[in-house]
Amino acid sequence: MSSLSKLFDVAGKTAIVTGGSQGIGIMIARGLVENGVKTYITSRTQEECRATAEALSEYGKCVAIACDLSTSEGKKELVQTFSTREDKLDILINNTGIVEGGPLESFAESEWDKVMNINLKSLFFLTQQLLNKLKQAASADTPARVINIASVFGIQAPAADSLYAYATSKAGVIHLTQHLATRLAPDHITVNAISPALFPNRRTAGSLEADASPLGRIGTADDIAGVAIFLSSRAGSWVTGVNIPVDGGFLLKS
Repeated sequence: MSSLSKLFDVAGKTAIVTGGSQGIGIMIARGLVENGVKTYITSRTQEECRATAEALSEYGKCVAIACDLSTSEGKKELVQTFSTREDKLDILINNTGIVEGGPLESFAESEWDKVMNINLKSLFFLTQQLLNKLKQAASADTPARVINIASVFGIQAPAADSLYAYATSKAGVIHLTQHLATRLAPDHITVNAISPALFPNRRTAGSLEADASPLGRIGTADDIAGVAIFLSSRAGSWVTGVNIPVDGGFLLKS
């Protein structure tokens, strides 16, 4: 049996964290970097992406690739840039996403399409385009990992009269995770999802309450990074097709 340190060791691996310059993305990216993973982060804004990578490089290896993953050109740019630098990809964290909302009566079709494009469509096609790199890293004993960031609202419909597209897109992410897990298992690639509840970010700043969950607090960087590291390590190598809520018991409140 492996020692505890070996079970959760991810040092020497290579990862991509999309949307890695803020929110949950930067929390996961920092956790990976601090534990010896060479981590590529993406953001639509070149300055923000570069500044974040420089800050995270104080803890290890972090590289910025600025690109807009909502476009075919942006996904192609990421794949090509990464491919010129790396032969394989051990961990893909599909985190890029947006939240757009509005009342049922006035919810715009353009906003619906925008959310679905970024939260679900881009996740699928980026994974597709990185399959060869994932396969190069994969073996029966050490599978490559795809981790999709969903949401508790993909499991349980939100009470708010606004998040129709967001919640539906995240439910799609969870279902797609199961579908991809089945398809990619023979290639020794695991595919799992994480469904966070409230974590601090730009959108929620100033509106988070301590009683957001039964555990009496909101999520922290260690909470989300810890689950991502588990799924990326030897400890999580026989786990695939699952969705893990990281919510402090939020889903128990209903």
